[in-house]
Amino acid sequence: MGIQLPQATPPNSTPAPSADVEEAPTVELRALDQLWFQVSGTVCNLRCNHCFISCSPENHSFWFMSRDEVRASLDASVRLGVKEYYFTGGEPFMNRDMLGILEDALALGPVTVLTNATLLPQRTVDALAVLAAASPYTLEMRVSIDGVTAEMNDAIRGDGSFDRAIGAVGRLAAAGFLPIITTMQTWSEVETDGILAAFWDVLGKVGYDRPRLKILPPLRIGAEASRDRGYDEFERVTHDMMAEYPAELLLCSSARLVTASGMWACPILLDYESGRLAHTLEEAAARPAVLAEQACYTCWVNGAICSNMPGFAADPA
Repeated sequence: MGIQLPQATPPNSTPAPSADVEEAPTVELRALDQLWFQVSGTVCNLRCNHCFISCSPENHSFWFMSRDEVRASLDASVRLGVKEYYFTGGEPFMNRDMLGILEDALALGPVTVLTNATLLPQRTVDALAVLAAASPYTLEMRVSIDGVTAEMNDAIRGDGSFDRAIGAVGRLAAAGFLPIITTMQTWSEVETDGILAAFWDVLGKVGYDRPRLKILPPLRIGAEASRDRGYDEFERVTHDMMAEYPAELLLCSSARLVTASGMWACPILLDYESGRLAHTLEEAAARPAVLAEQACYTCWVNGAICSNMPGFAADPA
């Protein structure tokens, strides 16, 4: 299913780290609880102007993973005690193997898919519902919507993306899913209550009456660095900052990322050589993550930005 381009392009050269890797603080893997898959690489049907890895239809830096490639890492994950699985991209539903991949993962544990929801017609939602019903584990859908109107969202994600995503949320809700709506904060703090209320309203109109919302901080790399700004020089993690910091708040203390080109510390560091850990999952689990990039500062400030925990749980009304 979905769209798959005809052949892979070798990965582009990755940016140099923003700090000396040998001098940067590190985070040991406490337990491999989460396994992430860059299942569609950096290929996406949208060209979002805030994307921290600048995914697009033309970005072939990282390629699609086949069902067999994913299954090999799933098999390894069982031996390593992985508890849950996440699938991201790019846009995961561009991968024609996606439904089969989800079937394999749901046989092993809870699964979350991070999607822009613009490639979820009724037949795909129905297939997802069948997979969810057949598994003893949960299937979560995280839908990215960056605004409460078409004008607000489409300025970031492209014309028509708001209506397509909102429509898919309605179909998912009708099928029994409770999708987590994620949105990057592009507004001032004083506007947050109004934005939340507007999300409740627009989602309620498509039948999602008690939505789960997660507000993400901006990651000032990739396209976002051009859209707004990059990091200031002081925005980096130091050894002193990690001295009393609860490292379990960072994804790299409990997760690793699988790509078609090897293993990375986390999805945020995909464009950086310092994020690459190893060729095999077993090797990646034995090596610490290096906090050499300024994007690590956003994780340090906010904590757990990649988790499924909602940014706001209460009804703003």
